[in-house]
Amino acid sequence: MTLFQLIMLGASAFFAYKIYEHIQTLKDPQDNGHLGAQDERNAEAFSPFDASSLVEKADEAMDKGDLQKALAIYSEANIKEPKNSETLFKMGYTLAQQNRDDEALEYYKEALELDPNNTYIHQAMASLYRKMGEYASARNHLNKSLEIDATNPITYYNYGNLLVDMKHFDEAKAMYEKAIKLNPDFEEAKEELEKIGSGEII
Repeated sequence: MTLFQLIMLGASAFFAYKIYEHIQTLKDPQDNGHLGAQDERNAEAFSPFDASSLVEKADEAMDKGDLQKALAIYSEANIKEPKNSETLFKMGYTLAQQNRDDEALEYYKEALELDPNNTYIHQAMASLYRKMGEYASARNHLNKSLEIDATNPITYYNYGNLLVDMKHFDEAKAMYEKAIKLNPDFEEAKEELEKIGSGEII
């Protein structure tokens, strides 16, 4: 299970079909990560749903794997209620799932400015930086996540994955062990720890 899946685990909501027909007319976020003034003026014309209801509907679309629909609904929610860190984070997540990494990172950064002590945003940014090969930035965000909450086994697991990529196997082993100590049923961490022990990934 990936970090993104763990973050989004449990997201569910009701989705009305009538909004689906309307959402087809919505546009993806602009390349610069912001919606135009015309979109802002027409925010109330999109649908009768409020921002929180739209986020729930987008979560449902995400659960069903419909990334484009989810992104469109999150975008509408972002117009109706700008500067909401949860919505911005989920837009970043959806973009990352589509491998639109630069756009995703911009939304993560904006979400983090609004909610700097959110460990999930730090972890998501770390995973994205890791994917992009920017290991120092990834490590910085994982360190910050641990400063905020040192009891989350997922953080240690993802730190271990980063350290494996960096070829720091002893440090990675220690991170996986911490993850397992916090969650004895953390099978993914056990598997990675076993790979190090067997020399499979060295």
